Amino acid sequence: MAASWDAIVVGGGHNALVTAAYLAKGGLRTLVLERRERIGGAAATTELGPGIRVPTLAHTVGRLRASVQKDLDLGRHGLSLVAPDVRVFAPSPDGTQVTLWSDVARTAAGLTERSTKDASAYAAFDARVRSLGRFLDELGRSTPPDIKAPGLGDAIAALKLGRSFKGLGRDGSRTVLRVLPMAVADLVAESFEMDALRGVLAWRGVRFNSVGPWSAGTAAILLSDGAGNDGGAAGETVFAKGGPGALSEALAAAARAAGAEIRTGAEVVHISSKDGRATGVVVAGGEEIAARAVVSGVDPKRTVVDLLDPVAVGPSLGWRAGNIRQPGVVAKVNLALASLPVFPSAGGDESLLRGRIVVAPGIDAMERAFDAAKYGRWGTSLILEATIPSLADPSLVEGAPAGTHVMSVIAQYAPYELRGHRPTEGDPIATWEVARENFGDGVMRALEEVAPGIGKLVTHRQVLTPVDLEQQFGLTGGHPLHAEQGLDQFFVWRPLLGHARYRIALERLYLCGSGAHPGGGITGGPGQNAAREILGELRGRRA
Repeated sequence: MAASWDAIVVGGGHNALVTAAYLAKGGLRTLVLERRERIGGAAATTELGPGIRVPTLAHTVGRLRASVQKDLDLGRHGLSLVAPDVRVFAPSPDGTQVTLWSDVARTAAGLTERSTKDASAYAAFDARVRSLGRFLDELGRSTPPDIKAPGLGDAIAALKLGRSFKGLGRDGSRTVLRVLPMAVADLVAESFEMDALRGVLAWRGVRFNSVGPWSAGTAAILLSDGAGNDGGAAGETVFAKGGPGALSEALAAAARAAGAEIRTGAEVVHISSKDGRATGVVVAGGEEIAARAVVSGVDPKRTVVDLLDPVAVGPSLGWRAGNIRQPGVVAKVNLALASLPVFPSAGGDESLLRGRIVVAPGIDAMERAFDAAKYGRWGTSLILEATIPSLADPSLVEGAPAGTHVMSVIAQYAPYELRGHRPTEGDPIATWEVARENFGDGVMRALEEVAPGIGKLVTHRQVLTPVDLEQQFGLTGGHPLHAEQGLDQFFVWRPLLGHARYRIALERLYLCGSGAHPGGGITGGPGQNAAREILGELRGRRA
């Protein structure tokens, strides 16, 4: 079977599209195969009702690498970004609130009313997060070393990282080594006294992961979230006009403009191989497509366990891949609202609602919610991150009745496997198929505590459980990041020790999704890094 393509990219998520665009731009004949009828994966926009569109899963795109935007000229391909001044609004049922702005001084001034100590400490904390985030960004842009046979390239990369580490200074280098294994609850407690502020800052250390704020290594997740962007302590809040799907469309346009071909409705069911080398794929229906290399944008567990021949993988790697940690604890609730909800804590200031709205009452509330998820339940107090993207981008509701808004809600600590909920007395332990709407009702109750009357405004509601994320989007275990972001699955350990260089199982089989280094959400980092490695091996080699 002669190779008709240089590279086949499995999956049409944003990282896969980034890789495909770079490969095609580098001169490789590139084919993208996506099993769904639309591209984008987690970065998609869904029609919720007539004239109403909402972010399907991810609702912001602020962590997308600037270098990806520039290299692929995404603005020319239709990408337009909106960044409101407010980053986070965290309302409380008692009418108080914490607001984090892009302007550090403005944030500190707002904190003065509640705690002069916290107000004076905020700028220093923000500077520390930015400094350590820059170092982690350098780490995230490098290819992990070959631990078996390090070469000259690994030595050069190590020298660059060494200079970056030295650039932190004596205090900074000590701090990064001390902070990375810490619990994010301890990290924020070192600087702040208000539990509400601690909670909203610690949220980014647990978001999308099956951990609580007292879990070791969550400080590293917080710092990684700020790597390579202008997030700082507040984190980034940037919307794509047209929803996250507009980012995916721009990436697809860039890939096509460079010469890549993208096929939807083409499910890859097997990655073929010969003599320890990937040779192509088989799609549903039996068609075989040959290629010099295969690049998987799906999660590493599914790639190895489901798409490869177990004999070619071998029992050891198959067992290790099967134990990659990816316990999904995130659900998504999308709402269409007849009018803008009222948050008493905002005092009528609509501008406060343009960023991320975080309902995380404090460290202990977050930890209790995590405790429930550990035992297959969701707690009475859910932790939410919501946006009202139609405030920044009215095009999402331009075909809807006047006054309509959409709300995108990430609901954390919804366990993939339910082991304790009974919707009604006497029912067996519920599956998500039974419990889906009950969970949606729980999310609405949590929102009612900070936005009374919001339930009466809902005209359309969609609840996506972790099982839905697995079945509809191919996210094994329902994990949005393909694998936990813990230190045991970080850098040379992501996804597995010995397979962190975007290569896994077979020669010329590569990973480009969030399960590869440096992980994360909508960054394009794994896709960009993987493309660099693939081009280095394949460009100019026509064997």
